[in-house]
Amino acid sequence: MEIINLNNHYSVVNNYMAELRDCDYQRNPLLFRNNVRRIGQMMAYEISKRLDYKENEVTTPLGNAKCQLCSDRLVLATVLRAGLPMHEGMLSVFDKAECAFASAYRVYEDEAHTKVGIHVEYLAAPQLDNKVLIIADPMLATGGSMDLAYQALLSHGTPKHIHLASVIAAQEGIDHISETFPNDKTTVWCGAIDPCLNAQKYIVPGLGDAGDLCFGEKL
Repeated sequence: MEIINLNNHYSVVNNYMAELRDCDYQRNPLLFRNNVRRIGQMMAYEISKRLDYKENEVTTPLGNAKCQLCSDRLVLATVLRAGLPMHEGMLSVFDKAECAFASAYRVYEDEAHTKVGIHVEYLAAPQLDNKVLIIADPMLATGGSMDLAYQALLSHGTPKHIHLASVIAAQEGIDHISETFPNDKTTVWCGAIDPCLNAQKYIVPGLGDAGDLCFGEKL
């Protein structure tokens, strides 16, 4: 399994990441969502370099021009609700992709909020056989929501390759994904990999709850 940590490369993504982590910047949900969206666009561009292409020809006003067009069929899947801005950014690049949505969310099983379960309640997806599946979820903490979303998506077929895209991952989440996804056809993309989770299973230092920062606190 290939793990691509964009924090190890010099690019404008690092500027967006620094702003997303900044408590003062987080006070403006519009700016926060916009940076998540822009990171989605950047990751989509990087993922596009790993797809298959075929030579084609287009007619211009002055003749014919050869070009390379993507031959892969793409499905862009998103874990609701935090993944929506990232999904929007990726869809602006992969504008012909089919879309899938899964609601995978954490449920605390004790009063101290230290035991976390993951619940999948909703799934809408096209047929996946022989297509490239991209799953966008901004926070890869335990890896549980990404894993359960993927297992639910498999009910619609077996993808040719899987790209997992997160703004921030914890090492624990990376380890979980490495054990549960097919290693020979999975690529993980993240803006940064942070070292650990706290007792409530939030990424440290992380940035907080991406869904709440994008859309407001939930009950």
